[in-house]
Amino acid sequence: MILKHLGDRLVAAVLLLLLLPVFAVIALLIKLDTRGPVLFTQDRVGKDESVFRICKFRSMIVNAITMGHGVSVLENDFRVTRVGKHLRNWSLDELPQLINILKGEMSFVGPRPTLQYQVDQYTPFQRKRLKMRPGVTGLAQINGRKGIPWEKRIEYDVDYVENWSLWLDLKIILRTVGVTLWRRKGLHCGDNVKEFDQE
Repeated sequence: MILKHLGDRLVAAVLLLLLLPVFAVIALLIKLDTRGPVLFTQDRVGKDESVFRICKFRSMIVNAITMGHGVSVLENDFRVTRVGKHLRNWSLDELPQLINILKGEMSFVGPRPTLQYQVDQYTPFQRKRLKMRPGVTGLAQINGRKGIPWEKRIEYDVDYVENWSLWLDLKIILRTVGVTLWRRKGLHCGDNVKEFDQE
């Protein structure tokens, strides 16, 4: 686990330096596309129920959470910006989470960071997913993402926590690359807006 955390921070630092030009281009595109901040930040619940501010590139209009389906994002959602649609399709909106990883709030692999109102509804079994730092990707992301029910995603998260290994992390990272590049399913929560999805 120590190797995992040290590796996370080291790789995050290197990637942040290498991707600075990419960050600059994306930031410029967002500013040219719509009014509002470049980054979307929101309180999320992490390891041991600690609260932190997650960072993403803004892919939706300002105050989107107060419109439409709230935290659920449907396909062709009117709140997603033109640039944001491409950012979300290729998961580029997640890049600023490298900052969260560098700060030790997140990991590259782990359960996705969640919202407090979701945690408040967890069963004891579901609460197990909070025993590890949240990740940019995880078992749920490579097995259907938002295309599978919310409860099933949490089962994948708990399974990851209970069976974690560095080898499992490596397999998830490699499969994430494939899912991002070639499989476009599971990007939205479909018609079931009762699911607990967030931007």
